[in-house]
Amino acid sequence: MCGICGILQFSSRPVEENLIRKMCDKFSYRGPDDESFFFDRHKNNRCDVSIGLGHKRLSIIDLSQAGRQPMSNEDGSIFITYNGEIYNYKVLKAELEKKGHVFKSDTDTEVIIHLYEEEGTDAVKRLNGMFAFAIWDKNLSRLWVCRDRLGIKPLVYYHNNSKFSFASEIKALLEDSEVSKELDYESLNLYLSFSYIPAPYTIFKGIKKLEPGHFLVIENRSLKIEKYWDVQQAEDQNIHKLPFKKQVEFYKERLYKTMETAVHNRMIADVPLGAFLSGGIDSSIVAALMAEHSTSPVKTFSIGFKGARLFDETSEARETADFLKTDHHEFRLNSSDILDVFPDILSTFDEPFSDSSAIPTYIVSRETKKHVTVALSGDGGDELFAGYRSYLSEYWYGKYMLIPETLRGEVIESLFNKLPDSRDTKITEYIRRMKKFIRSTKGDFSKRLLSLKEIFPDVIKQRLLLQNIENNGDLGKSHALAWVQKLLQGYNGDNINRMLYTDLKDSLPCDMLAKVDWMSMKNSLEVRVPFLDHRVVELAFNMPGNLKLYKGQTKYILKETFKDMLPEVVFKRPKAGFEIPISMWLKKDLKFLMDQYLSEKRIKSQGIFDYDVIKELMVKHLTNRTDTSWMLWNLIVFQFWLDDYYT
Repeated sequence: MCGICGILQFSSRPVEENLIRKMCDKFSYRGPDDESFFFDRHKNNRCDVSIGLGHKRLSIIDLSQAGRQPMSNEDGSIFITYNGEIYNYKVLKAELEKKGHVFKSDTDTEVIIHLYEEEGTDAVKRLNGMFAFAIWDKNLSRLWVCRDRLGIKPLVYYHNNSKFSFASEIKALLEDSEVSKELDYESLNLYLSFSYIPAPYTIFKGIKKLEPGHFLVIENRSLKIEKYWDVQQAEDQNIHKLPFKKQVEFYKERLYKTMETAVHNRMIADVPLGAFLSGGIDSSIVAALMAEHSTSPVKTFSIGFKGARLFDETSEARETADFLKTDHHEFRLNSSDILDVFPDILSTFDEPFSDSSAIPTYIVSRETKKHVTVALSGDGGDELFAGYRSYLSEYWYGKYMLIPETLRGEVIESLFNKLPDSRDTKITEYIRRMKKFIRSTKGDFSKRLLSLKEIFPDVIKQRLLLQNIENNGDLGKSHALAWVQKLLQGYNGDNINRMLYTDLKDSLPCDMLAKVDWMSMKNSLEVRVPFLDHRVVELAFNMPGNLKLYKGQTKYILKETFKDMLPEVVFKRPKAGFEIPISMWLKKDLKFLMDQYLSEKRIKSQGIFDYDVIKELMVKHLTNRTDTSWMLWNLIVFQFWLDDYYT
């Protein structure tokens, strides 16, 4: 795993070597083992071009100097800078050697170069793995920049008439004084809704994320973006016409084999390897499949919270570890642990990102790195097999709507809306969830789905954002709703799979995977995600939604497939999630963060938010009237980021 960057200029002026070095330095933790650079300039038939490529290396496969990047083909006409792992590279290498290609290393990097020589940009369709790379083809004066199918590895870029630049992180692009730091208020609007900024947007107007499953080509000053992968829309009707039990048996067999292969392929490494074990279903399945293919106990790692049982799964993780006979390591945190790492974590983010689970992810990555260099995780299982409570909302929606409207409105909804809610206790958390479910029963499917995803509802967000920002975007329009509607247009199927598709394209790459990449790479740890082998993803989306969410049970087909490999406790305990107990801590140990970052003086001097709305949110939270902790955390993180990038 590595960090990459580069600049392509449409002029005879050479790319500044010092600039490329400074760009690499901004993400040096991504590649502490080595760094290297490539510079070139020449004139083609249409224009002068100059290029600089940078690479920071975290050595995983072929630790020798032969694995250094940027790497070239035999005649030096093609160069690559690459971040990722290709799990089928040995098969591809054998195929390419039969065609006469000569290799100087045992790296997956070199396989991509020779495959490109054979197949051009179609080569990406042959790769199984996680990756972001750029290939410079000197003969064609072409730069090909590509990101993996699911967005496991990041890639951001900047483009104007005279220059194109790219990097693993935004902060590297900002080393170039030509790249503007102008705030994008449409992106801010989306951040307030979701706690992250979806691709292709970034918080800066001139910088974009390359979307998952896409590549771009820069040739003769023109930029072309192309989508090369998506989940298939067609379903196998012959299978779906079978009785339910036969469908279950059909998919169980295929799911087991596909997941087993995905896990086994991701155990290839020339460095120590382990697994995150949260105590939940997905990470437990990964650990169990690893144990089947390991000759020694698998090293597993889990994290929990002292004094916050609702957020702590360490006992379940321990039970699973004992069952699988792993070499288990456990870390438990309190609020002081969070304070110790808070500045370091938030300063890692290139843009506002308020998923609080980034904090435990950082700490478990830091502690895991002390034992291994590569860790497998269960990320992606929820988005493929309907593991979140939001999917249950769609199941219960149909049943709830059978209740007479008068009884719903005047009794049930009236009662719950009067009750206080909080994440701090089981009862108040149940009330909070019921209020959210009730909100999700209003409007059409897109509005109901948005209500399940959003942090700031539009009604609060429109009051929060000051009117003078309207010059920078149409804030009267619901950007968040338009975004959800656009996502839903990409997939035709049952409502459960449509919900899953929106998460696959949005919250998975822009929240979950971004979080894991940032926090693991900050600690120079590579994390691999077997559930996101594209063959597993394609199989999952060939399954009807009722195989995943069956009679109110989430992940039904996944549980049926792997139930004999794990202890019962894994399947019986409700999903806890990986967030920190932010609601409780903002009322006590972390309250000073609100005082510091959401003060009246600070907010009014910025002219971005209405302080009266923020004050209202703080009062509601501190008096236990309703839980606004995620909204407050969202604003605190934004304020920290604003200080980091604009002061």
